[in-house]
Amino acid sequence: MTPSQLAFDRDHLWHPYTSLTDPLPAYPVVSASGSRLRLADGRELVDGMSSWWCAIHGYNVPELNAAATAQLVKMSHVMFGGLTHAPAAELGRRLVDITPDGIECVFLADSGSVSVEVAMKMAVQYQYARGQRGRTTFLTLRGGYHGDTTGPMSVCDPVTGMHQLFGGFLPRHEFYARPPGGYDAAPDPNYVAGLVEWFAVHAERAAAFIVEPVVQGAGGMHFYSPEYLAVFRRLCTAHGLLLIYDEIATGFGRTGPLFVGGAAGATLTPAGDADRLPDIMTLGKALTGGYMTLAATLCTRHVADTIGHSDVSVLMHGPTFMANPLACAVGMASIDLLLARGWAADVARIEKALTRHLRPAARKDSVKEVRVLGAIGVVERHEPVNVAEIQARFVEAGVWVRPFGRLVYLMPPYVISDADLELLCSAVVKYV
Repeated sequence: MTPSQLAFDRDHLWHPYTSLTDPLPAYPVVSASGSRLRLADGRELVDGMSSWWCAIHGYNVPELNAAATAQLVKMSHVMFGGLTHAPAAELGRRLVDITPDGIECVFLADSGSVSVEVAMKMAVQYQYARGQRGRTTFLTLRGGYHGDTTGPMSVCDPVTGMHQLFGGFLPRHEFYARPPGGYDAAPDPNYVAGLVEWFAVHAERAAAFIVEPVVQGAGGMHFYSPEYLAVFRRLCTAHGLLLIYDEIATGFGRTGPLFVGGAAGATLTPAGDADRLPDIMTLGKALTGGYMTLAATLCTRHVADTIGHSDVSVLMHGPTFMANPLACAVGMASIDLLLARGWAADVARIEKALTRHLRPAARKDSVKEVRVLGAIGVVERHEPVNVAEIQARFVEAGVWVRPFGRLVYLMPPYVISDADLELLCSAVVKYV
């Protein structure tokens, strides 16, 4: 980038969660390949963020490049209203094949936040179709994060989340304490008993219970036992609520299994009373391997048929770029590549390396806890980080890490080498 471009960027372009008056430094990237970003001054940075968790295959991926190029010469976009195309059908087929049995209806949206908006509207329409027209609120957990548009903001944590400013503007929903931490911890009977009582008070006015299963991402990188998912499923079924899993961050193998909320081949009955499986799930981020924006809201046939047989039989949403052919073509290539490469072995390798190389951070006085799950490594400090200061140190060390709050975390591409993983971890341990 030229000095003029950098000056314009600094003075006129808003970056995410950054002041335009006193912006954080923005480092100019000119190219990327594998797990490395190349800056304008020639330095290379090992990417520990997968570009906010989406570039799971790394950058400049031949298979995804080929898919995009082949589709581009056919058509980059066509409206999905009244028209259809092969990339949408084939991507939908792949999503139905790899998600739990019973999850078989697909709404292709244009961002993760929009997919959550669609899931929430879908749940309200489902209850409307059942004659439950007063069920318009949502139950959820504290510590959650579901996106930056209005519906998703309203189910993010109202106190510790990033949207307290909009409290008077957003719809009011009901929040319960998040499950006690620890992926391997047994469920707390007192927590479960309290949750049962809370559902009894609030469920009759609610359309659905929405959660990030097992890992709460941007709300604090909090891990909890998957055994709680069975509790959520049981309570939703008992009270006539839909269960929504937001797997935008956890989907496509990030925690180990392909999806936290259940594997393909798991059975979901029409009544939605299987052990821990959702009625609706949202996917995004890694769906196209970070190449372009695309997301999906998936649901059971029971949910779709209930809406379809009501007096408002159409799902009331339709983004302009819904099922964009270019994004769909890359999305199905990304899924094919993920399955062909064998994500499970890569994620297990990364988990082992993160556990080993981040462990020394736990001995530092500044650090509260180190936790690892799949290809996610988290160092939680006692005090918030100075983002500009610590990022400058990371860049000097040759790594790209984007902390927030008290958390310095890693979610690297699955293709990252062992040497680059060690470099990332050593920088984190040094500067936390």
